[in-house]
Amino acid sequence: MAPTDETGQAAQQPSVSGTTPPVRPPVSGAATNGRMPRWLPRAMVLALALVAAFQLGSWAFHQVTGLLINILIAFFLALAIEPAVSWMASRGMRRGLAAFIVFIGVMVVSAGFVTLLGSVLADQIIKLIEGFPEYLDSVINWINTHFKTDLKRVDIQEGLLRSDWLRNYVQNSATGVLDVSAQVIGGLFQLLTIALFSFYFAADGPRLRRAICSVLPPARQAEVLRAWEIAVNKTGGYIYSRGLMALISGVAHFVLLQALDVPYAPVLAVWVGLVSQFIPTIGTYLAGALPMLIAFTVDPWYALWVLIFVVIYQQFENYVLQPKLTSKTVDIHPAVAFGSVIAGTALLGAVGALIAIPAIATLQAFLGAYVKRYDVTDDPRVHGHRRRGEGPGLLTRARTLWARRPGAERPGDGGSGSGSGSGSGENSS
Repeated sequence: MAPTDETGQAAQQPSVSGTTPPVRPPVSGAATNGRMPRWLPRAMVLALALVAAFQLGSWAFHQVTGLLINILIAFFLALAIEPAVSWMASRGMRRGLAAFIVFIGVMVVSAGFVTLLGSVLADQIIKLIEGFPEYLDSVINWINTHFKTDLKRVDIQEGLLRSDWLRNYVQNSATGVLDVSAQVIGGLFQLLTIALFSFYFAADGPRLRRAICSVLPPARQAEVLRAWEIAVNKTGGYIYSRGLMALISGVAHFVLLQALDVPYAPVLAVWVGLVSQFIPTIGTYLAGALPMLIAFTVDPWYALWVLIFVVIYQQFENYVLQPKLTSKTVDIHPAVAFGSVIAGTALLGAVGALIAIPAIATLQAFLGAYVKRYDVTDDPRVHGHRRRGEGPGLLTRARTLWARRPGAERPGDGGSGSGSGSGSGENSS
């Protein structure tokens, strides 16, 4: 047994040849006496600091999400009015004054549309409330005639007034007034925030571009300015082309509604024009629901005529009007536009639905400017058809399928088939 020293390690004995064996280096890392490594406390503190920073950043991001969405809306709105502001500024007008004039015009048009539409809805609600007793009498008479009952309007009204459902509904409505008021105030504050940021982005657009480019090298500055120009062209082109199509749609529907003597034809025409253009693919049918409903109150056949006109005009717009007006601005496939609206709605709600198409148009134009494309080979398969004479014809494929049917005799199997039949006959005999 080898002798040991006081530290418990084996004493090194000289070898037979007289040389001392090499000393092994101490093990790095954990101490031999079981102490904690020096790096472990610092690693734990660093991990806790990272987790705390992530939680703090996540909390701050959720707190300012509403503000970021408002800034995004304001940025796209500023891009939409940038061509008009730049045109007025190029004529010698101060840029701030030009942005102010454009904003005042947009706000006046929006406020007028909301006021007219609100008056239409309020008038229809008042008429519905005033005519409710007559509707109720007609329903009661129909029930009494067909079901041999003896219902009276007074009894039904007293039953409704004494019901717990009406009492609970009134209480919930009274408590919900404060919530509605808070939502209205919050919506007005949000609109004010969007308007202020949009005005600053539009009025100080050149200054903002200079501030961004000042922190980038010259090559990156050219790319940023190009991307900015593409975004302005696509967003402004989308807004203006949609505005023009909304005007044409509104005039067409106004002529129809006026010819049918439907009330509130101008307001309904403006409603159809705006909703049908800024909600792609299904906007026309959603916008046509309100004039159809009001036309139905005049004459049920009028509602049918409105529906037929809406369907026909949608086809005219898709195949004739829209390709000519949007071929140079936002030439997006309808399926891509519809999918982008769905994705924008899922991400940002109604805001995402409004800015989805200009955002996709900007991205498509930016990729088209930087993605290299090649000439497509002149192959008939690219156009969706075969070369004439290539592959089996229709009659040949039909004969092949007929020959492969169950129980059919294949060519060259006649002798074997007869032999097997005779053999089977012999076996059966």
